[in-house]
Amino acid sequence: MNTCKSNIEKGKLAGLSFELGPIRPPSEGGSNSLLIRVTRNCPWNRCTFCFGRAYEHEKFQMRTVDDVKADIDNVALISAEINNLSKEASTSGNIKYLAARTLFNRLPLIDNIHQSYFNVLNWLQSGAKTVFLQDADTPVMPTQQLVEIILYLRNKFPTIERVTSYARAKTIYKKKDDEIADLHNAGLSRLHIGLETGDDDLLKKVQKGVTAEEHIIAGKKIKKAGIQLSEYIMPGLGGKIMSTQHAENTARVLNAIDPDFIRSRPFSPLPGTPMLDDYINNKLEILSSHERLKEIKILISDLNVTSRVCFDHFRNPAYYNANGQVFHLLKQDYDGYKFPDEKETVLALIEKGLNISENQFLQTKDFIHLGII
Repeated sequence: MNTCKSNIEKGKLAGLSFELGPIRPPSEGGSNSLLIRVTRNCPWNRCTFCFGRAYEHEKFQMRTVDDVKADIDNVALISAEINNLSKEASTSGNIKYLAARTLFNRLPLIDNIHQSYFNVLNWLQSGAKTVFLQDADTPVMPTQQLVEIILYLRNKFPTIERVTSYARAKTIYKKKDDEIADLHNAGLSRLHIGLETGDDDLLKKVQKGVTAEEHIIAGKKIKKAGIQLSEYIMPGLGGKIMSTQHAENTARVLNAIDPDFIRSRPFSPLPGTPMLDDYINNKLEILSSHERLKEIKILISDLNVTSRVCFDHFRNPAYYNANGQVFHLLKQDYDGYKFPDEKETVLALIEKGLNISENQFLQTKDFIHLGII
């Protein structure tokens, strides 16, 4: 054990790291996806429900291809050293044993070197299959530069099965069809887009910077290219006044796109955003739990898709049972419910929720102080 510690402190790992951004989708393998930062922060940062707070309002930047390749090279070096250390620890290559018995108790996560190391460690232990390209909109980078990065990444690590990224619909809308096809051919597997709402009035109100029609065109481009598409929706975003139109028009846009995944991220006003100010100043009435369920019911009823509809976030409807334990009304796994086959199942669960007393549910206001996106 002491030999392993010496190698970590004095060997190759001591000088290796790569840049990491602050967020990734939970569905991208949990902590098991390798994180490669291609851009920094968000190029828009104006949405009133987010307002760039995830990136602390830092200015958007595109990293150079050479810088990203250098990070990928460092990942390869860290991977090689981890594998060597696991063998030296007489674990027969068992990386999990190495982490649990040698590293977690000895190396505090206090700097980027340690964060980089543990990201690679978890990735290797899970089979080195998934990669997420950070931050909020990597396709905004000139297409051929991003193609070069993806090809380099996949050539460096042949075990990779999936490469994913966030994207703004406006960015994809502006791209040519052959550019999206080039990204797919290079190995981009999936894009995550924040639709939030399909209602033009609400899109304008929250300063999303894109129209419903542009969302539809962007989504169709992604699907046409053969890239998987996750669309994120935000129940409750329109408050009480815009609830019905929000639900109906969101379903309309999703029907036109028919994405691979629809992921629910219920709205909660977050500290440091204009929408929290509106809530505090009584300019926004947030939905009660039953009102939010009724909004989701309208959306689900109107959906005519072949998507997987997912409620994989802790803010989705949850209630306390008689013993004070919290249960989620809808399952939270990343694959969700397959539509149209399980549409009636979801609607039945929503009806079940509407028959549970309102005061047993976690309320939107309960999440405000958490400040978690």
